[in-house]
This record gives sequence, structure tokens and C-alpha cells, in this order.
Amino acid sequence: MDILIKNCRVVDETKDFVGDIYIKEGEITHYGKDLNYPCLTIDATNLVAMPAFIDTHAHFREPGFTYKEDIYTGSLAALKGGYTLVNLMANTNPVSSTLEVVDYVLNRSKELDLIDIHQTISITKDFDGKTLEHLDYLDSRVKFISDDGKGIQSNLTMYQAMKKAKEKGLTIIAHEEDEEIVYINTRLSENLMTLRDIYLSKITGASLHLAHVSTKESIEFIRKAKKEVSNLTCEATPHHIALYDLDYNVNPPIRKREDVLAIVEGIKYGIVDVIATDHAPHSIEDKEAGAPGISGLETAFSICYTNLVRTGDISLNRLSQLMSAAPGRLMGINKGKIKAGYDGDIVLLDLDKEFRIDKNDFISKGKNTPFNGMKVYGQVVATIRKGEIKYNGGINY
Repeated sequence: MDILIKNCRVVDETKDFVGDIYIKEGEITHYGKDLNYPCLTIDATNLVAMPAFIDTHAHFREPGFTYKEDIYTGSLAALKGGYTLVNLMANTNPVSSTLEVVDYVLNRSKELDLIDIHQTISITKDFDGKTLEHLDYLDSRVKFISDDGKGIQSNLTMYQAMKKAKEKGLTIIAHEEDEEIVYINTRLSENLMTLRDIYLSKITGASLHLAHVSTKESIEFIRKAKKEVSNLTCEATPHHIALYDLDYNVNPPIRKREDVLAIVEGIKYGIVDVIATDHAPHSIEDKEAGAPGISGLETAFSICYTNLVRTGDISLNRLSQLMSAAPGRLMGINKGKIKAGYDGDIVLLDLDKEFRIDKNDFISKGKNTPFNGMKVYGQVVATIRKGEIKYNGGINY
């Protein structure tokens, strides 16, 4: 579909100007000033156009737990949050340990035609903590492997998994949690496993992506390691950026203010590579029973914009890099930049819009959020995927 976005502030990781974007047959073909094409035209005066966001870490719960979320509701929530691509974790039922599950998820996503989805495969078969043979049968559609929600407890298993990942060109997304230590000290649990996996990735040469980094010590480990380990990346979540000293059940936990300050410093100076939501929706009953997680797709941009850009810690360009360009590079796709030949995935934003987060307005089935009632800035007005308006929160055309 062809679409022309006019009179907007155009921002990505390197650009910031007022002008127009032309999308032809689903791809960005031209951007600049005073463009005119005979096609659907959006007057985006006073709005900001950025590359749509990419989430490297989300849970849509399908197959198996669709009372919490499903691919349809998760996709709609993603669009409302400005996302057009999400990477789904493997803790479904059955566990995503086979290409049959990948086929199911991708076929369902194609049928809905709302967003693009990548399905992660588990590191160990059915999360058993030891079996790796299923990795030999993966095809090129799989880029990431992860036992997210569970740390790989065995040193030998993780070493062997990294060797396989290196051979097959896969990236390991590591959930850093020592199950013997976590009930004694959650900080020590994360830090020990982070150190171990950084060292194993250095030895094996495997690409390692550290999920939801939450401690100041882990940030420091990563900072030092990046001086000599080129295949290391990490993510931070909006809730670990914006919250501290809060008793809200999420894994890893909400930490202390000193940890938040370290994460923000890591974001400022390039230690943190991407912001990922760890969107983890739950039913009210499951949450009350202690299930950890936050429903995060619909609030991620406004929380990050409010707590990082409006505070002066980073530029809007850097936020675009964290939420779009860097995740796009990690996934090896033509998304995340406003550049000719890239997918025509654009989010339109009203940065001056002030509002309070209301969990009852969530499209996601999961209403579990510690941000309910919080005042934030930066509202998603529309999300465009490959030239098609998939979410319209108030634009006229």
C-alpha cells in the first residue's frame, strides 16, 4: 500500500528533521521535504514519526495459556504500543522446542496480518535443563534460543548450548537466575549467572544477549566485558528503568534506586543495547496467586520517554535506537530505521500529550501493571505496518 506522511518531525537513531515520508508497496522509498505523491496522505503536523518499535522479549502465551493472552490480543496490544515486530519467548504449552510450534505461531500471525512475529525456541527441550538435540533440527526462521523464565543451571549444558549456538548462528537470550541462590539473595543469583555466561560466551564465541538486566553489578560486568567480547548484548526493561524500592512481583525483582541509576547510566553510555518490554500478561487470579510479570507493551514508550528523554538523560534519537534500530540489527531485519528499502513501519506520536496510565484501557488480556495511575507523556497516535494503518488512535486522513 502507498502512503504519504506529511509535515511531521522525522526521528530515528540518526535523523531529526521536519518533513515527509513516502511508503510505496510496503517499503520506505523516499523521505525529505515537500514530497507529493497521488496516494493516501496523512497530515501529521505537530506529530513525531519514528520507526515502529521492535520488542526482543515478549510473551503472548499461545499455545496453551490463552486465558492470559493470545496472538490476536497480544498483537493488538503491540500495535497500540507502537510495535510492529515482537520476539516471543518459548514458555508456552507445549514448550516451543519444535518447529511445529514455530509453524503454528507464524501461521497464526500471518493469518491475522497485524504484526510480524519471531518465535524463540527453547535452549533445552521442554525446559528440562539438559537436552539439546532438538537444536540440530532448526531452520533459518529461528534466530534466538532461550529458556526464559528459567536459568540454565548446569554449567556444562550452557557451555554445550553455546557451542551449538555458535555453530548454527543462533543468539542465546539468557535468563540469569541461579535457582539454588535465588531464594537466599536474588541479586547474587543474577550476578553469578551473568558472570558465568559472559565468560562462556567469550570462550565459545557464541552470541549472548542478556535478558532484563536489573542490577548495578551486572551492568558493571557487562561494561567491562564489552571491551573484549564483541558478541555480547543486553536489554533493560521499562519497569527496571522507572521503578525502584517497590514490592511488585516481577522476575527479576524491582531493585533499588542505585540499580536504576546504574541502568540509566548504562543506557546513556551504550552499555545497554536495547529496551525490551518482557511483556508478561496474567489473569487476575494468577497474579493474585503470585505469578511474576508485567503487561508492558502498551506503556513502554511513554514510560521510557517520560523517564529518559524528558529528564534529559538521553535524546529521542537514542531512544529510537534502543527501541527500533538496535533491536532490528540484533534480529537482522530491514526494520528500525527511516531509510529507503526498509519496511514502511512507522509510529506517529504526540510527545506533548500528558495522560495517566489506566490498566482498564489495555487491549491486552493482562491488566497487571504497577504503572496504573502514573502520569506520563508521549502517546502513540497511530501505528503503520508496511504502509498500512494497523492502529489508529486519532489521526485523520
